[in-house]
Amino acid sequence: MPKRSGLVVARTRGEARDWYKSQRALGKRIAFAPTMGALHDGHVSLIHIGLGKADVAASSIFVNPTQFAAHEDLATYPRTEDSDLQKLEAAGCAFCYCPSPAEMYPPGDSTRVTVKDLSHILEGEVRPHFFEGVASVVSRLFLHVSPDVAVFGEKDYQQLLVIKRMTQDLGFPIEIVGGPTKREADGLAMSSRNAYLNPEERTQAAAMSKVMFATAAKVEAGELIRAAADTAKADLLAAGFASVDYVEARRADTLAPFGAETCPAGTSGRLLIAARLGKTRLIDNIGFVRR
Repeated sequence: MPKRSGLVVARTRGEARDWYKSQRALGKRIAFAPTMGALHDGHVSLIHIGLGKADVAASSIFVNPTQFAAHEDLATYPRTEDSDLQKLEAAGCAFCYCPSPAEMYPPGDSTRVTVKDLSHILEGEVRPHFFEGVASVVSRLFLHVSPDVAVFGEKDYQQLLVIKRMTQDLGFPIEIVGGPTKREADGLAMSSRNAYLNPEERTQAAAMSKVMFATAAKVEAGELIRAAADTAKADLLAAGFASVDYVEARRADTLAPFGAETCPAGTSGRLLIAARLGKTRLIDNIGFVRR
């Protein structure tokens, strides 16, 4: 396997297996933070969290074709492997798995992993293919890298819950950890897709977090959920967003609706937003507790 100073890079599942077996032989605990590349400080923070919970940190760079629909941005998704590997190495990551599509999905591949219910709401309604692709690739990455801990960003909160459910259901002996969302100075959640925004759109994009925080505060204070969401949608459109897919306040543990006009006192929730700015689709979320 090639090595970049302190970073081992594997291209095949056999190479990945050799690496994790070598770490097991040394009695080391492995933390894993999978990515699709185009790394930013949010990804780097996941490596740091992993190193706080294990002896060595591992990552992966794989743009997963099964989570993209035909009309989505698979062909244009940013690919910056060299700079990504430099960032991982600087963060203290010891290993990166960079498989080809054929390595992840061998010829004749016909197996997919589906997490029912949770995969078919919110993001799953807008992108019905998405979570099956996520669960299918993450389960394979878990098998190839065999970590003790896996760290995923809370910026993709529904994805985090899907992976937790899949890990529990399939019996993977892996602790799933969520990493707090990292934000730009103006509040925009860090995302690889932010690179798609032109300068005007990038300025407008800051409105998403402002609207989200304001809406979460309203729901926290006991305002009517639907009224607060409707105001948020109007505010996003007024800020220049082309359309709003959803603004939803849901239960934090299951993303189920509250089933009432207001969030019950003392209940933990999650405020989730998805909207389109130009050709770019942005998502964000924040936790809250009803006062």
